[in-house]
Amino acid sequence: MKKISILIVDDHALMRVGLKTLLKVQKDMTVVGEAANGEEAVELAKDLNPNVVVMDLMMTGITGLEASRRIRKVSPSSHTIILTSYGTSNDLRDAFSEGIEGIQLKGSDPENLLAAIRKVAEGRRAIAPEIVAMLEDEPDIPALSDRQQKILDALVRGLNNDEIAKLMNLSRARIKQHLNELYTILDAANRTEAVAIALKKQLLTI
Repeated sequence: MKKISILIVDDHALMRVGLKTLLKVQKDMTVVGEAANGEEAVELAKDLNPNVVVMDLMMTGITGLEASRRIRKVSPSSHTIILTSYGTSNDLRDAFSEGIEGIQLKGSDPENLLAAIRKVAEGRRAIAPEIVAMLEDEPDIPALSDRQQKILDALVRGLNNDEIAKLMNLSRARIKQHLNELYTILDAANRTEAVAIALKKQLLTI
């Protein structure tokens, strides 16, 4: 029986050890490599051409989604499973829409991941039901302008209107107008809600 070759990608060593421990006892699976970041994963995938890449979504450096895009170019036959703790990430929605074969939650039963690996290795999709439900129920957020993004980042840093106005070289009245527009886009009543939504949906660039 030909085993499913797997590349593990996560910037936390303990997570990589846990995944390898789980996978190496499976009779139909073999771990052929592990990477601590997305850039390393791309290079390993190019050399190893694994059947399945089990990829953390949020890592130091490039995200798991960007790494998956690059792996698709250097190892077209490799299938990707994104692992995430952030069920409301915009990157998660992008992964779903771009056709990433598998998306699984880190906190789910290990058997779910094993089943997902077997599915995607056969060319089938394996999206956790919780993620499908979340993406169907959660409305899209329109793309923010560069100025709106900078103001949102400043809010999360705790800057007040005067400090943001100085940072952006704009009047206080103009900042207030941009904030109101931002609240409308995020469906937030105030800056506290805007910050909470930004953190929840990973809309930050800082």
